[in-house]
Amino acid sequence: MIHRNLPAPELTARALARREGILAANGALVVATGTRTGRSPADRYIVDDESAAGVAWGGPNQACSPSDFERQLERASKYLRAREVYVFDGFVGAEPAYRLPIRVVADATWHALFAHTLFVAPQPIELEGFAPGFTVIDCGALPAHDEGRDPAEHSASPVFIGISFSRRLVLIMGTMYAGEIKKALFTVMNYLLPERDVLPMHCSATAGRQGDVALYFGLSGTGKTTLSADPSRRLIGDDEHGWSDHGVFNFEGGCYAKVIRLSARAEPQIFQAIRFGSVLENVVVDPMTRAIDWDDGSITENTRATYPVDHIPGAITIGMGGTPRNVFFLTCDSYGVLPPIARLTPEMAGYHFLSGFTARLAGTEDGVDDPEPTFSPCFGAPFMPRDPVVYATMLEERLRSAPTQCWLVNTGWSGGPYGVGKRMRISVTRNLLKAALTGELEHVEMAPHPVFRVLVPTHCPGVPVKLLDARSTWADGAAYDESAAELARHFVENFKRFAGRVPEELAAAGPIAG
Repeated sequence: MIHRNLPAPELTARALARREGILAANGALVVATGTRTGRSPADRYIVDDESAAGVAWGGPNQACSPSDFERQLERASKYLRAREVYVFDGFVGAEPAYRLPIRVVADATWHALFAHTLFVAPQPIELEGFAPGFTVIDCGALPAHDEGRDPAEHSASPVFIGISFSRRLVLIMGTMYAGEIKKALFTVMNYLLPERDVLPMHCSATAGRQGDVALYFGLSGTGKTTLSADPSRRLIGDDEHGWSDHGVFNFEGGCYAKVIRLSARAEPQIFQAIRFGSVLENVVVDPMTRAIDWDDGSITENTRATYPVDHIPGAITIGMGGTPRNVFFLTCDSYGVLPPIARLTPEMAGYHFLSGFTARLAGTEDGVDDPEPTFSPCFGAPFMPRDPVVYATMLEERLRSAPTQCWLVNTGWSGGPYGVGKRMRISVTRNLLKAALTGELEHVEMAPHPVFRVLVPTHCPGVPVKLLDARSTWADGAAYDESAAELARHFVENFKRFAGRVPEELAAAGPIAG
């Protein structure tokens, strides 16, 4: 039996009846994703055929033969034909001119609820004659390998996430982690939209009361969702957006927040948004009181909550805004040497966008237990099927044609590296962003960092002067210099991959390697 576009209350009831989860005390549906509690990037493939001619193969973009994809598709189709399935028809993309009609087919009720909550819901009239531009076939409980599978093809992993641009299909097998649905479709948009002169971005977006838009780039765990949930501003979206000639638009209709150690005091908007209609992944619940222990990471550090964007007070539910006035690159620096905020010239912005330095945090990907320094071009390399220079060129063009300020913000460590220093307080980062957003930093003296050359404000309202100078927060200045020089060398070494492919002034805008 096929169930189409059931409302959230009925999906929740069916998930409970099928024992797919429990209700927490706040009314949210609590589910467990099993052995996979984060994304499995090593198991994602793109079908190598004529429709994938623009894919930059290598790294996260692994090739899959059409025959292997078809074999797995046949197994998935046979599996679903014998089961009760749930279908969500809707859109990725809030702007009608650029949105992608999608269909999500799943046998897990709560995966259908995830899609219902996360993507752009259709109006009833839009379901008449609905034709998907891309379909997700989600068989999380079905392992990808079988006895007849050649072990030389790809891996013996039970997980398979395949994207076929010619078939307009995404196939997910062997993982119940719902984030794979979201990120597979984000990858699809990242491939399709540049052909339409739209820049796809791994960022959150807000608008001020006067309509001024701000973007927050960053990998998972760097603060995109947390910092965009700002009571003084209106949320456009928390993770994925497009930048067209018309302005910025959200790809989604909901939010997918990391909630480990969530607190009502530090993140009140997110805390209050998690209620009936929300899905909580891998959180620990008291079996008697059904109270959530937000601090318990015994299942995973990557505990997650999905909730509709309209659960955030004042959110811009149409998901669209104007041209950005401020762009923030959020980096979780586990070395503890980058300043908490610095202004970037357009050349520096291009350099740091292509570098995408951050630390992958525990649990976000399968097998990551401690912060791991990494360079992820465009702050989202796992989801970028094209050459990163394509996206960087588009961003640079927009920054040069708009009155936009760009900032590098360290949400990672201060006073020492991971294990020695302390994580930057959210309250400090909020004050720094507020000063940038309100224009208070426009007339503040900026001093070039001696190693990274980014422009560091000498003072900022509401922030101790000592915190602005990363070196002064360390007990041992010489140790700071050594760590900063080490990170600078990593930047320079990493950027060699773009040698000869970017303008000389952009390549020269990075740190000084001693």
